[in-house]
Amino acid sequence: MMDRLREGVNSIAVKIILGLIILSFVFAGVGNYIIGGSNNAAAKVGNTEIGRNAFEQAYQNERNRMQSQMGDYFANLLADPTYVQSFRKSVLDRMINDVLIEQYADSLGLRISDDQIRTEILRMEPFQNDGKFDQEIYAASLRRAGFTADSFAEYMRREMTRAQVTTALQASEFILDNEVEGQSKLLTQTRDIRTISLNPEEFAKNVELTDEELQDYYKQNAPAYTRPEQAKVSYIELSAQALKDQMEVTEEEATQYYNENTDKYSSEEQRELSHILVIGDDEAKAQAILDKLNAGADFAETATTDSEDIGSAEQGGSLGWVEKGVMDADFETAAFALKNVGDVSGLVKSSFGYHIIKLDGLKESQTKPFAEVEAQIKADLADQKAVERFYELQTELEKVAFEFPDSLDDAAEATGQKVVHTDFISQVEAPAILSTPTVMQAILSPEVKDEGLNSEVMEVAPEHVIVVRVEETRDETLLPFDEVKDQVVEALSKVKGEQKALELANTVLDALKSGNEATLAENGLEFGDQETIDRSSPLANVVFAMPKPTEGTVSFDQTKDFQGNVVLVELSKVNTNADASFATQIGAQMARSNVQQDLDAILKVLRENADIEYYVIDSQP
Repeated sequence: MMDRLREGVNSIAVKIILGLIILSFVFAGVGNYIIGGSNNAAAKVGNTEIGRNAFEQAYQNERNRMQSQMGDYFANLLADPTYVQSFRKSVLDRMINDVLIEQYADSLGLRISDDQIRTEILRMEPFQNDGKFDQEIYAASLRRAGFTADSFAEYMRREMTRAQVTTALQASEFILDNEVEGQSKLLTQTRDIRTISLNPEEFAKNVELTDEELQDYYKQNAPAYTRPEQAKVSYIELSAQALKDQMEVTEEEATQYYNENTDKYSSEEQRELSHILVIGDDEAKAQAILDKLNAGADFAETATTDSEDIGSAEQGGSLGWVEKGVMDADFETAAFALKNVGDVSGLVKSSFGYHIIKLDGLKESQTKPFAEVEAQIKADLADQKAVERFYELQTELEKVAFEFPDSLDDAAEATGQKVVHTDFISQVEAPAILSTPTVMQAILSPEVKDEGLNSEVMEVAPEHVIVVRVEETRDETLLPFDEVKDQVVEALSKVKGEQKALELANTVLDALKSGNEATLAENGLEFGDQETIDRSSPLANVVFAMPKPTEGTVSFDQTKDFQGNVVLVELSKVNTNADASFATQIGAQMARSNVQQDLDAILKVLRENADIEYYVIDSQP
């Protein structure tokens, strides 16, 4: 069996892909994605269907990955149906692209052999211990990921087949030395500058404003001083997480649960195995090896010389510690039928050939003591009780909020929850719990906003619901000038301060470009110390667009920095001494960019010529 499961190709692209496969072990159920396909298709690419189950699993994996990276921000994005549809389509499009590349690879006659897969598995670092392939780690990794041995091999075959397309593109891609040198000079170029910074806030301090100017600015920018439509909102929030703190779990309950579920806290029986494999149907060869063992030959030495499983043969036939559910069914039945350490099986036929199996060690199933798992059991039972209580209270909340639609007080009393009241808030000012699209849509609905009825009970997250009502509203209105005068003064002063800073900068810049440097002293300005900047500088966009000054001259321009200051720039020198240490890195980057462009171009053509049908993108599991 190991014969079919340890393959690969020796290329950077494939190793990257295989690394991503290992990362996918974080998410349960990847096996379903590999096996894929069902009559209920998510999409069809030519004659190839992408199964609905495969798509939903891939979507869930990607959703989990994004959730772990972005947290609550991503959860808020998922509250928008439009975003969810776009997100789901992006996942399905990637799966379609994978199928297109597989079909393209097949049309080119690209294939991955069993030996390649086997070799690569032996090399994969996540499966190694002290620099050697470890069968126990390998088996445990597959089990955690939901892989069977065959499905993992098939998944690798598909990934590596697609990778061959990238490898072929890499092999055909080349970058000339002068291209790398030119790009290196551009990317590593630095420029010597001096700057003068003009702060608009300093100019704003000396601005004089008339009432007429203030009134005109107020009228011209009325939206800035318009109070949006607002409402006072009341709501009841119910969540299992909040209820968890109220749940009590006795030691008796925890003990009873432990006794009824000891399998959850018990390790699987493990067996340390060695085997000798003869690939195919050569029973005579396998029998000859067995006869040699029965005559007293050492098993490990015989495995090293005679076994055709390259990976285990190098270890004297050792497969390490194995649990049930990992190996080939016929192999497993025979292996777990061995009674005593040192026992050797007869010939065992599997789909990979003939095995001779030796039992090297036994680890019986062990149960963790109650004291070791008591805290976890109590936490799990508290979660379970909280969820059960949540659904009881949710049912009561839905019932009472509907039966007494003119107030939340009855619903609060029935569920033991408090009613939260907001002051006047707009959509922008709404707290996070009210700002999700579903809840905000309910608040703005005629039944809730205009008729003053309770909303439906809405789910904002798993085991987390809310019901809202609008107590009072006030229309959008332009605030009186006197009420916002200070804001108007501050805003107009800032505008005029920036105008004065720009006017001075333009005046000085024109004078400098015409050779009149005396304008600096006339306006009390001077350039700061020289500094050398690269393309990571905040001023890079302007500075690197300035013309290169000729020998003995300087050039000038102006820009704004991130703080809003107006900045005058003097460029005195362009440094183009490329750092040779970056040449290899830059060349590789250019090659990767070109390969990606080639791959995008291929996918574009493949999509244009393929019959692609989408069946599912907007529905959710």
